[in-house]
Amino acid sequence: MSRNIIVLFILFVFVSGNVLAQKNKTWEDEAEASYVQTTGNTKTKHLSLKNMLTYAPHERFETSWEAKALYNENDGNRTAERYSTELRADYSFTKRFYSAFLAGWKRDEFSGIENSYYLGPTLGYKIFSGPKHYLRAEPGFDYNFDEYTDKTDQSYLRGRLFAKYTYEFTDKTRFTQSLKYLQDIQEQENYNITSDTALITSLTDILSMKTSYEVKYDNSPVPKDLEKTDTTLSVTLVINI
Repeated sequence: MSRNIIVLFILFVFVSGNVLAQKNKTWEDEAEASYVQTTGNTKTKHLSLKNMLTYAPHERFETSWEAKALYNENDGNRTAERYSTELRADYSFTKRFYSAFLAGWKRDEFSGIENSYYLGPTLGYKIFSGPKHYLRAEPGFDYNFDEYTDKTDQSYLRGRLFAKYTYEFTDKTRFTQSLKYLQDIQEQENYNITSDTALITSLTDILSMKTSYEVKYDNSPVPKDLEKTDTTLSVTLVINI
């Protein structure tokens, strides 16, 4: 297993541990983890981590930090490895209308991305806010700089559309569906779509089981011979603090 993912795992545990020690209710943390290893005739390793740390010092202002990692190995060969992190600051004007500023980084060499950096503003509106149905939409834009594995790079301005729907079946079970569309302002063929479908069931007050299916579509991958669609089906343990 690469040194990068070990370092990220230590960071993941460190952040979660620090939040456990917090007494202030303005801090919240949600951690997800899954690990599978097989030996014998088939040797595989799979590790998936996600951590969302949220700090809300005021009822109108909230900041969050999200970190993700995925690693897969088959017979000693890496078959998937990607990392991402995002910082976000939200300010609510009313109970439904808000704005946010995002900055992030990601790496996915198997999809041709050595490094990708982005930052920009967005507006948001909560169309439904409960008690069963929740729906929010966020239009915005960001400045993006990509470094590719073929040693090329490009920078561009892109539009951003994001929507997330949540339906609470019961107090312990909920369904979520999110959709993100990113569009290069100048090159119309350069766009990305990400869909994330999940079912979350609470096991205890702090533990939940999450089954999710993620679809990533890149209409103009670099290099051009890469597959345009990547999918990930996962079952993870979620810790809410």
